[in-house]
Amino acid sequence: MTSSPKPCVISKPVPIPRNGVDYRGKVVLAPMVRSGELPSRLLALKYGADLVWGPETIDKSMIGTTKRINPVSSTIDYARTSSNGSRNPALPPKENNIYRLHPRLESGRLIFQLGTSCPRTAVEAAKLVALHVAGVDVNAGCPKSFSTSGGMGAALLQTPDHLASILSALVKEVGAVFEIGISVKIRLLETAEKTEGLVRKLCNTGITGLTVHCRTTPMRPRERAIREQLRMIADICRETGVACVMNGDVKNRDEALQLMQEYGADGAMIATAAEANPSSFRTNEEGGLLPWKEVAQEYMKIALDVDNKWGNTKFTLGQLIPGKLETYTKVIGSKTYVEVCEAFNREDLLAQAKDVDERLSLSRSEDSSAVRKAKTKNKSARAAGGRTSTERSWETPSQHSISERGVGSLASMATSSAT
Repeated sequence: MTSSPKPCVISKPVPIPRNGVDYRGKVVLAPMVRSGELPSRLLALKYGADLVWGPETIDKSMIGTTKRINPVSSTIDYARTSSNGSRNPALPPKENNIYRLHPRLESGRLIFQLGTSCPRTAVEAAKLVALHVAGVDVNAGCPKSFSTSGGMGAALLQTPDHLASILSALVKEVGAVFEIGISVKIRLLETAEKTEGLVRKLCNTGITGLTVHCRTTPMRPRERAIREQLRMIADICRETGVACVMNGDVKNRDEALQLMQEYGADGAMIATAAEANPSSFRTNEEGGLLPWKEVAQEYMKIALDVDNKWGNTKFTLGQLIPGKLETYTKVIGSKTYVEVCEAFNREDLLAQAKDVDERLSLSRSEDSSAVRKAKTKNKSARAAGGRTSTERSWETPSQHSISERGVGSLASMATSSAT
């Protein structure tokens, strides 16, 4: 005779701080390196994400930054002087942007994810952004060596007492002081028993939310998520009043809501699917996924509005545009915002793109005199460098502008977020 499962004891939810946010009933954007920068977050919010996680930011990289209000993009930037400038004293020091947020458009909806292995530095870094975010989330699930080698990410799963001490310090010295929530994102351990012990320990630190990536540390994204332990984890969270968010192979909002009901999770996190097309936050009733071209152009417009780092814009567009298309080749080969606007036939954005290129010191690459001479003398080189019929046809506008399709920029996002 098999014993019946123990009934779940439902406790009163952990109180949500005044400036925090409840993860319950939310479908959110996962923290992703490169794919979680400001334009991607704003686009996810535009398409219906309830909350957005920023990319993991290491505590030591935040400590020592200078906080500035950017008058051009209306963002708050945390920057530090690059040490590379010391290699050539004749050059002015170069500043690197470590973290950027939009205080108005992300207000009450941004979660800062922290990479850390030390309670002291975790608190010091979190205090820098606490006034401008709805919560601080500790990354205890990243399996990459750059994180685990420093005792961060998934390495923290092997030292649960230490992880708990980090969370307790953040709850006491950041959450209570700034009245925001503290949460953690973990992975599954080798056995259900170990996972249960870990979750119980973490839920007793005062956190308001726990996200579980339904894979073990050695597993990679191509391997199917394991959901057998999810209901057990959700039950423990419910017993302790902590919101449970599920992550792993969630493709869109409709599926997220269905999985939340099936496994008893309070919320769901979309990662890879949102990286490929952030309109995955739209329900089928709202029209579901939008065409890649519309999404990519809207992303580009937002990237221009916030002076996004060129390398990040180019990377993200590479995720949004199907790889076999000529547009992909043109965008990946571009070196400026102007070139991307030309690839999309967006003459209406050229003036803004030129201004952004100038501010970011981007310039179109020019052939050297030797290359120009080779193209003139060598037929094969000239053919390779010449303009094909496909390139000429590209110059003919074949799509409506974003404004004609009713898709707005940051101004319209501000209006919608205020309602």
